[in-house]
Amino acid sequence: DQYSELLKMASPSEKLIRRDLARTYPEHVLFRQPDGPGQEGLFNVMKAYSLVDREVGYCQGSAFIVGLLLMQMPEEEAFCVFIRLMHDYRLRELFKPSMAELGLCMYQIESLMQDQLSQLHAHLSTHSVHTSMFASPWFLTVFLTTFPLPLAARIFDWFMCEGLEVIFRVGVAILSALQDELLAQDMEGMLQLFQKVVPHRWDGCADKLIAAATQVKYNPKRLKKLEKEYMALKTKEMEEQVEIKKLRTENRLLRQKIDNLEKESAALADRLIQGQVTRAQEAEDNMQFRREVDSLRTHNATVADKLAQAHTTLRQLLAEKLWRSSGGRYSEEFVIGLERELVMARLKEAEAQSALHEMQEKVIGMEKRCSSLPDESNVARLQEELIAVKIREAEALTSLKQLHQQVRDLEDAWQRHVSRTSVRGKCALGELQAEIMTVRLREGDTRAQLCETK
Repeated sequence: DQYSELLKMASPSEKLIRRDLARTYPEHVLFRQPDGPGQEGLFNVMKAYSLVDREVGYCQGSAFIVGLLLMQMPEEEAFCVFIRLMHDYRLRELFKPSMAELGLCMYQIESLMQDQLSQLHAHLSTHSVHTSMFASPWFLTVFLTTFPLPLAARIFDWFMCEGLEVIFRVGVAILSALQDELLAQDMEGMLQLFQKVVPHRWDGCADKLIAAATQVKYNPKRLKKLEKEYMALKTKEMEEQVEIKKLRTENRLLRQKIDNLEKESAALADRLIQGQVTRAQEAEDNMQFRREVDSLRTHNATVADKLAQAHTTLRQLLAEKLWRSSGGRYSEEFVIGLERELVMARLKEAEAQSALHEMQEKVIGMEKRCSSLPDESNVARLQEELIAVKIREAEALTSLKQLHQQVRDLEDAWQRHVSRTSVRGKCALGELQAEIMTVRLREGDTRAQLCETK
């Protein structure tokens, strides 16, 4: 009743099951006809199991086991037997998506081969021929896809009696029988040997293979130990996988950071280049501005010189115009002022010279008196007077120098005036004034010398 209800339901694996129907025992009379009773029964059993065991669902190798059961019994009974095989003979573990049990079987049979066929094991390892390349179908289909149906059926009968041990025994027996041939082949040759030679190697002598398989050394404790080793390796591998996954995540994050930093670096490099270009342009502009400023300064200096020359010319023209308009009166007043200043300066100089001579004579006299007076109080008083006289002498010398400088300035001014008036006017009045001024200057010099003599 449950089987009938399952057939009414829809399975997500129906398309996959339909696709593989023609590949399952295509030469057998029961499954040769498309959509025939054999293929339809196979489809029903596989569909019903995919609905019962949704974790496993449908696996291609399981169709060969169901097909062999359908050759022996109705589909409903085949369905029940297949469920017992999957659960009681560990086939379900082999067909799980993770296929962890299949990996364990590969590790165990490789260890058995290493123990019993060490030379062949080394040869396979040297040529990178892994056990899964040829032994996986042995466990997934119980040799149903490896040997012709008569021999495969005998091995399957034995399997139903003793379980997975039969697959290990037959597998080691096959490798032992082909050892010499395998040692002479490379990787490609060995794979061809497993695919083409093994299926028909025991045609007509199936008993020989069964007998060899019964002689294979099989120790359940050894396989249990190998299972523990494999589980420890898988646990360690899973831990390493977790660590690798963690490292990959960190590596991805670091790569993202590196990419971001490279982008930032490229942006900064672009900004730096742009800044350098801008600064170069600014430097060129500054240089151009400096050249323009220098040009403007030169032009300004030239204009300033021309302006100064214009001012000088203007002053000369104004002075000439003023002199011509005054008719000589301006020159007379200027000459009289210069005469007065010169005479006064000469007199002051003569008086300062006279005072200086008097002070010098007093100093000499005081020094003589000081040398003749032994009294200390008198000496101190005379020294004080001497110091005061020297101070007045220094002041007089300073005044005398100032007077000399004023006299020289007046003489220079008078000479410039005489040369200017002689060049411009050359009139009789100018010459007469020059002579009068010269005579008066001589008179001032004479008076000053007279005062110095006194």
